[in-house]
Amino acid sequence: MSLGQHLVELRKRLVIAAIALIVGMVVAFFITDWVLWLITQPIRVIAAEQGDSAKVELMYSTVTSAFDLRLRISFAIGIMLSAPIWMWQIWAFIMPGLTRKEIRYTWGFLGAAIPLFFIGAYVGLQVMPHIVELMNGFVPEGGASFYDAQYYYDFVFKLLVVVGVAFVLPVFLVALNLAGVMSGRAILKGWRVAVIVATAFAALATPAADIVSMLILAGILIVLFFAAAAISMLFDRRRARREAALLPPEAAA
Repeated sequence: MSLGQHLVELRKRLVIAAIALIVGMVVAFFITDWVLWLITQPIRVIAAEQGDSAKVELMYSTVTSAFDLRLRISFAIGIMLSAPIWMWQIWAFIMPGLTRKEIRYTWGFLGAAIPLFFIGAYVGLQVMPHIVELMNGFVPEGGASFYDAQYYYDFVFKLLVVVGVAFVLPVFLVALNLAGVMSGRAILKGWRVAVIVATAFAALATPAADIVSMLILAGILIVLFFAAAAISMLFDRRRARREAALLPPEAAA
C-alpha cells in the first residue's frame, strides 16, 4: 500500500473507533447514577457514623459541574465499553506489518495485561473507601468535609488507574524480556528493589491502620513480580536451546 492508502485506511479505522466510543459514552451516560452511588459510598458511611452532626457532603461548585462530571464518567466508561472495537481497529491497522511471532506475542500480552488491569482496578476500588475514611479522620473537631465532586472523581479515577497499571507492570517486564532488553536473571536480581517498591506502594495505597490490606496488596504485587521473573527465565532457557540447536556441531563442541 502507498502512503496515501495507509492514511485512508488509518482514517477509516479512526472513524470506526470514534463512533464506537460515542456509542459507548451514550450507553454509559445512563449508568452514571449507579457509578456515582458506588464511588460516594465512603461519604455516606462517614455521614452515617457521625449522625445528625454529619458535615460530610459531595459538593458541586458550579452550575454545570454535575453535568460535566457525568460526561467525564461517561467518557471513562465509554472507553472500556468500546475497547473491543477500538482495540481491534488498532490491531487490524498494525497487524499486516507484524510477523507471525510478533502477532502471537501481542495476543499473549493483551490476554494477560487486560485481565490484570481490571483486577488491579477492582483492588483499588476496594481500598478506596478506607483511604477516604482515614483522611477524613484528620478533620479537626468542629470542622466539615465538603468534597468537590470533580476533585473527588479525579482522586478515585487516578487511584483505580494507578493500581491497575501496577498489576500490569509484571507483564511489561516479560515483554521487555521477549524483546531482548532484559534477561530473566536481570529481572530476578532486582527482587529487593521490587519488594521495597511493592511494600511502599501498598503502604501508600492503604490506610496505615489496615495492616492486613497492605500485606495482601504488597503480597500480590510481589508474587506477580516473581512470576514475571520465572516466566522470563523460562523464555531465556528456551531461547538458549533454540540458539544452541542452530549452531554447527563444531561450534557447539
